[in-house]
Amino acid sequence: MRLSGVAALVRGLPFAAAVALLALTATVPQASSPEASREAAPAETRALWVLRTSLGSTESITALVRTAREHGFNTLLVQVRGRGDAYFTSSLEPRAADLQRRPAAFDPLATVLAQAHESGLRVHAWVNLNLVSSAADLPSAPTHIVHRHPEWLMVPRDLVQELSRVPEESPAYVGKLARWTRAQTTAATAATGTQPARASQQNLEGLYTSPLVPAAADHINAVVRDIVTRYAVDGVHLDYARYPTERFDYSRSAIRAFRDAVRPQLVGAVRREVDGQEAEDPLAYPDTFPAEWKAFRISRLTALIGRLRTTVKTARPDALVTVATAPDIAEARDHRLQDWAAWLQSGLVDAVCPMAYTPEPARFAEQIAAARDIKGGKAVWAGIGAYRLAPAQTIENIETARRLGAAGVILFSYDSLIDPRQSSPDHLAVVGRSVFAKPAAASTGTR
Repeated sequence: MRLSGVAALVRGLPFAAAVALLALTATVPQASSPEASREAAPAETRALWVLRTSLGSTESITALVRTAREHGFNTLLVQVRGRGDAYFTSSLEPRAADLQRRPAAFDPLATVLAQAHESGLRVHAWVNLNLVSSAADLPSAPTHIVHRHPEWLMVPRDLVQELSRVPEESPAYVGKLARWTRAQTTAATAATGTQPARASQQNLEGLYTSPLVPAAADHINAVVRDIVTRYAVDGVHLDYARYPTERFDYSRSAIRAFRDAVRPQLVGAVRREVDGQEAEDPLAYPDTFPAEWKAFRISRLTALIGRLRTTVKTARPDALVTVATAPDIAEARDHRLQDWAAWLQSGLVDAVCPMAYTPEPARFAEQIAAARDIKGGKAVWAGIGAYRLAPAQTIENIETARRLGAAGVILFSYDSLIDPRQSSPDHLAVVGRSVFAKPAAASTGTR
């Protein structure tokens, strides 16, 4: 906190972070009770994360479904929104660039659903929530939200002063943000000599939209509603439901939303003091109330998760809402502002999928056990980074997850495991024979 005079005044105010947080989270939808949400589900979820690169043709989808079924998997999480685009028929977002040469009638999600359901597999629509663009290659479609709504994009604290002088509607605004993001990724790679693992990346994956901007939240809610009302999905899987780091989102819209939330709580002297500082420094409000600022960002993301759950359950009560999470609970909350432990405890999600991609068996067990302990182990699908493991280590992690009481496992990723350049060519076959010898049939039950 930079203003010693204001800090002294604040300490005497009834403006505790807990009170502010209650006010800010009052709109989070309440999860439905277990009795109200019964689902047909396999006894054990045996899932594959399937990247959008495997959804480019009917032939690749046929191979996906056949491979999954032959090797004992029962659930596919298919990436249908990769970077603010659509691998399904959509009027809300542009058709994915990879599909531009495919017939207009080709609908990857519909094709997966038809083939997978016929083979007894469940399909979850994997939606990248906040990540909407690579910083290296901006979308070519003029209708992409990066171009239509640059004011929705998250901004790092480091870039606030520079961007404050650039109109949001100017192409220079996105250009500066993209160049800065690329520079951080390059620096992180140079420092390590390699690309960090996906679940613990310290570099920046690209450009994110902000859950603090109401219009951005409305848009992603509309996208999810479109999917669940028109496609018979068995669930919606949310990824990138986080901030890149705790140094985001300092966009103008986000800071304005925070200021509007806290100003009514302040006595006149404090309000005038901070308003005066803000005239010279756009960071005045976040820096004066850092605890409230952090709570505000966390609570707005939590509110979005709750809203999406309500949207999914309204259209498809039996569909599951799951979320890919940073594997370490404290790191997720403190550095990603992703309070997934609270989401699980409050029933906002049906399962968390910790991306425990570590190659260290003891660390994997520790991360899955910590997630299990939050909710008794009934809503944890252990995310396994099989792409960086030998088949024997993948098998060991699956058996560890079972021993710890996880409700399922997910391997990342189908695409890497069928690519001989990245994995043993028989990785899935070895795993299937060893731990999924009998393909699990779906059965009616509750979790």
